[in-house]
Amino acid sequence: MSIAENIARVRANSAAAAKEAGRDVSEITLVGASKMNDADACRAAIAAGIDVLGENREQEMTKKLAEHAYDGAPLHFIGHLQRNKVKNVVGKVAMIESVGSLELLSAIDKQAEKLGIVQDILLEVNIGGEESKSGVSPEQLWPLLDTAAAQEHIRVCGLMAIPPAAATPDETRAFFAQMRELLAKAVDRHYENAKMDILSMGMSGDYENAIREGATLVRIGTAIYGERDYSKK
Repeated sequence: MSIAENIARVRANSAAAAKEAGRDVSEITLVGASKMNDADACRAAIAAGIDVLGENREQEMTKKLAEHAYDGAPLHFIGHLQRNKVKNVVGKVAMIESVGSLELLSAIDKQAEKLGIVQDILLEVNIGGEESKSGVSPEQLWPLLDTAAAQEHIRVCGLMAIPPAAATPDETRAFFAQMRELLAKAVDRHYENAKMDILSMGMSGDYENAIREGATLVRIGTAIYGERDYSKK
């Protein structure tokens, strides 16, 4: 199937999941996670009406920016961001979804100040407590959010999470429900400089359950672009 056909299928599945949850599919932003897919694939997704493109790797993002691969759609950085790469990402993307430490938060704020901009971000929660993943624990979220909401050159827009890959569908859905509850608690804290209206969760294998549990943004790669060829890493 083509990228356009795959996007249409993902949107149809999303609409069905939203309807089941009593939601409107218009509440859900579809991000095409284009890791390891070339500029032409990005352009095809944009032509098919993708809402946002998402990149995991700074080097790949920088190359595709030079190729004008993202022209016509907002770009989000959705992968682990190293502090020494912050200068190459801040101001180049509409949103950084993967801010999971005070150190990274500070580096983003300083670079945004240099550029004279306000950078939109999401805070990443390591909802499964995995040592191999970045992000803060649910308990550590609150001091990170307090600090982020006080920064002049950062706007916190919500939360992001990736449940453990080894979790069963029921376990994954429970993690999604925890994230929904965390976002609700964050909203109740009434920060002046934080909108807290985005819940980014759900990928190709679990986005329908993410939508059923309140996701407002889903990051879809394989179900749009096809299987990645990791031999070409």
